[in-house]
Amino acid sequence: MKSYPYLRAYMAGITIPTVMLIFLITVFTIARYAFNLSNPIERMIVFPMAIVPNLWGLWNMLFLRLRPHRYISIGFHGAILALVQTSIAIGLFKLIDFELPEFAWRAWPFAFPVIAIGFYLVWKHVVSFFNTLLGIDG
Repeated sequence: MKSYPYLRAYMAGITIPTVMLIFLITVFTIARYAFNLSNPIERMIVFPMAIVPNLWGLWNMLFLRLRPHRYISIGFHGAILALVQTSIAIGLFKLIDFELPEFAWRAWPFAFPVIAIGFYLVWKHVVSFFNTLLGIDG
């Protein structure tokens, strides 16, 4: 199975966020209808649904493309994605005028390293596993 390596890289990249999206939508739905959450979650759920899986797939394609010139591990490549993804999310929150609670802004300097470590581990173990499974991890 040596044909279409970028398509296989894209598929390996979108697997994790697509599966996690099912759980995220479930939590948002329960919060909205069972606990009468007043925030309009429809405005903020678009980012995870439309951008995150595609971004992960494209990021894995970029990792495959940079393979001959690779100087960083797949885990560190995924940790960089945490910075890119959170920057896009904050920009979109500002664009749609969605206000994050004050505690979220205060927790951000402490939460981001945890997020980056999580991305590192997911990319190092899970995305790398899917890349190997699909025969694109050289």
